[in-house]
Amino acid sequence: MDAYTRFSVVLNDQNQYSIWPVDKDTPLGWRREGFDGGRDDCLDYIGAVWTDMTPTCAPIR
Repeated sequence: MDAYTRFSVVLNDQNQYSIWPVDKDTPLGWRREGFDGGRDDCLDYIGAVWTDMTPTCAPIR
């Protein structure tokens, strides 16, 4: 991938964020969050909205 590839911010059911190329099918278990852009823009967006990195379904020990 080059620096000009566009990405979508994706979210899983544990409220964990990642980025995924817009031209690829969203992987199973993930959904598009609604924000698309360049890599850095998407990572900046995630940094602003993902303030608690604890998974929603944290394992019980």
